Amino acid sequence: MSNLSRRNVIKSLTLAGAGAIISPKILWSFPKKKDKLGVALVGLGYYSTDLLAPALQQTKHCYLAGIVTGTPSKADTWKLKYNIPDKNIYNYQNFHEIANNDDIDVVYVVLPPSMHEEYVVKAANAGKHVWCEKPMAMTEAECARMIEACKKNKRKLAIGYRLQHEPNTKEYRRIVNNKLLGKVLKLEDAAGYVDNRTNHWKQTRELGGGVMLDMGVYAIQGARLGTGMEPLSVVSAKTSTTRPHIYKDGLAETAIATLEFPGGVMANIKTSFGENVNFMNITCEKGIIAMAPYSAYAGVKGKSPLGDINTPYETPWQQANQMDDDAQSIMNNKPMLVPGEEGLRDIRIVEAILKSADTGRSVKL
Repeated sequence: MSNLSRRNVIKSLTLAGAGAIISPKILWSFPKKKDKLGVALVGLGYYSTDLLAPALQQTKHCYLAGIVTGTPSKADTWKLKYNIPDKNIYNYQNFHEIANNDDIDVVYVVLPPSMHEEYVVKAANAGKHVWCEKPMAMTEAECARMIEACKKNKRKLAIGYRLQHEPNTKEYRRIVNNKLLGKVLKLEDAAGYVDNRTNHWKQTRELGGGVMLDMGVYAIQGARLGTGMEPLSVVSAKTSTTRPHIYKDGLAETAIATLEFPGGVMANIKTSFGENVNFMNITCEKGIIAMAPYSAYAGVKGKSPLGDINTPYETPWQQANQMDDDAQSIMNNKPMLVPGEEGLRDIRIVEAILKSADTGRSVKL
């Protein structure tokens, strides 16, 4: 910019009648607004490797800028595959140094649930916006501390609920929320798959294992989004396992629960690591919205008296769409579509379901 241009800009910022101007040093030190946000993935397991990293190659508003891993061989592989500079590769011991890296705007925590609070708080304290994979955390109290850390540091927090960004989910929600088929009368949903692993975090209680914190969140989300309401109580719940050698010491392989919503609306939900199941039926006054599957990575579709619900796309479009939406919220300083408070609500219900199953009693929310 020419000196003349600088003088004209500074002159235009002079306060009328006061003669005060913004310092040229301050004026030209404002950071340039980025066209894309740099994302660092923390944890390079299946979800990061097979879904998030490929999705970041498709995004328009963010890109894979860095990684955090405790496995040097993974760091070498990712460095070569995605051309990640050495200065953007971290481990869990030097993670705090990410605070000094302007390439990285967002930290996406993709770790076992037991580690979510620690790394969300560390990322927020480092001045980074945070995306956290579901389940948000192990307990409602952990969720609250994560939310507070991001608020204290004036950073945005989003939970990785890809389906709230997904077009077919948005369509059945539109029908429900606008009462296009009248009021919701009842709901039934089930989310599960057969998991035969024995040493994954999903089979380890201390790391966040058991079906409720993983697939159970999908069942809870289905009930909440499908009714368009928040539950008042867990009427009843039961957990079980057919494979105690895998799901040990009472860890739930399968869970069923009945949730009560305002107006006496009941939702019967099921979730399992021992059964391949994925459907949701929303019974309304004027007909049924039947989604099957309703929580898959691709192929989410359904039918209603108003017509088919079926916008097609391929994996990993959901993840790319989710991250682009969240990046735009940050860039435009808009509220996150799925903020931390949304993740907290689900964990509160998870805890209530497990309490009901343990005590045999209903639990108010």
